[in-house]
Amino acid sequence: MRYPNWGEIYKGNLKWLPTNTVYLTRHGSHAYGTNVPGSDIDVRGVCIPPLGCQLGFLTPFEQAEGKDPDLTVFSLTKFVRLAADCNPNCLELLYTDESDILQINATGEALREMRDAFLSRRAKHTFSGYALSQLKRIKRHYAWLRDPPRHAPTRAEFGLPETTVIPRDQLEAIQSEIRKKMDSWSWREMEHLEHSLRQALQDEFERRLVEITQWKNIDEETAVAAAQHIGIDSNFLEILKVERRYSAAMKHWTGYQQWLANRNLARAALETKYGYDAKHGMHLVRLLRMAREILTTGKVVVRRPDAEELVTIRNGAWSYEYMVEWAEKQDAELEALYKTCALPQHPDMKRLEAFVIHHNWLALSGVQR
Repeated sequence: MRYPNWGEIYKGNLKWLPTNTVYLTRHGSHAYGTNVPGSDIDVRGVCIPPLGCQLGFLTPFEQAEGKDPDLTVFSLTKFVRLAADCNPNCLELLYTDESDILQINATGEALREMRDAFLSRRAKHTFSGYALSQLKRIKRHYAWLRDPPRHAPTRAEFGLPETTVIPRDQLEAIQSEIRKKMDSWSWREMEHLEHSLRQALQDEFERRLVEITQWKNIDEETAVAAAQHIGIDSNFLEILKVERRYSAAMKHWTGYQQWLANRNLARAALETKYGYDAKHGMHLVRLLRMAREILTTGKVVVRRPDAEELVTIRNGAWSYEYMVEWAEKQDAELEALYKTCALPQHPDMKRLEAFVIHHNWLALSGVQR
């Protein structure tokens, strides 16, 4: 298989895509070596869009997706941006085994050759962030299986009147302002601080940002602090806190109902058999081990040497209790490794931008295809 079945991706204005793709590789279980009979084939790649897509506005392009096999192709600009953030789904593509490469040209070769330039300590946050989002999902589903919610929460249970004291649009506006204030607390506002202190604060903010984006869970203390900072009085704040708890309970109930209605049959079978989704568990273990490898060796190991063990984990070799204990211990150890890691805090963004500009120019000028 050298070229994928581009199928539906040909529709519309994307007929240029196969020719303009500079790099294409297998991804997912087939790249990890954890595939089993029936595993989906995932293909991902990078392309350089034509001039009109880059300079115009009628046909902007960042990525395209297709099926049979599952296919995602990013523009070079978007791919480099995501890989520079150590997004696992992009960074891994640069380290797949050569046998998994389906299509590559000089630009794709150059991209792989400079792959180590993308590595930074951000990988700790992203790889463990993805892993812990898997853990959160495992815990939530485990709780639903063992003790499912019996009914939708009522406002009376939270001591709230049937209709909100605060008009809904006003409540949403206030919550939006609180979130804006929380988002504004950025390390960039602290340039006047001594370098080592600023660096420590930056590390902590990045960790929290990943938690917010991956877990979608902002702790109440931070929200309260933000509310006080924008001038919300204590009485109003108490109402906000209770409304927020009620909204969280309702979200939990709605999530449970949606999970029941849209439950993947294969995943449901795993949860019934092992008490939790062992496939999520396998990915959790892989991601945390990869995070450790990156921080200690500076390498991204995609073709897994522990593939056989990972498959046994998918088949229920680890109990739920052991999985949770192991994952939480690993995350704590990664925090310590992060502080002593030899990788830079951030990649050289100017170098990466120069790469994007140079190779976009080469392709658009017809020098390199």
